[in-house]
Amino acid sequence: MLIGELAERTGTSERLLRYYERAGLLRPDRLPNGYRTYTESDATAVRRIRALLAAGLPTRVIRQVLPCTTDTAAVHPCPGVLDALHDQLRALDQQAGELAAARRVLRETIDEATARLTPANTNG
Repeated sequence: MLIGELAERTGTSERLLRYYERAGLLRPDRLPNGYRTYTESDATAVRRIRALLAAGLPTRVIRQVLPCTTDTAAVHPCPGVLDALHDQLRALDQQAGELAAARRVLRETIDEATARLTPANTNG
């Protein structure tokens, strides 16, 4: 199948499919005219890529994890994959902590500003 059909079948833009190729996530064959050709296994791979992206994994980790996934996107314990997933989980935990701290500061700022409103300002 050509890129347009793959895009339609997977709900992914042609631009993203080209990006997945540049990132080393897809390796389509090429026709003599340069057109990319894809197989049904590429469609399955695109669905896996999208699921792994939705899980918060960056493409560099997906490139390592993708060969270890099954048709259901389950991951087999390939060498180095669990370490990469643990590293990503630690990074997400750190980001979550930073977001929680930023949210706390913003909430305090809003609460302090609200407390400073005079009764005349609260009635509109």
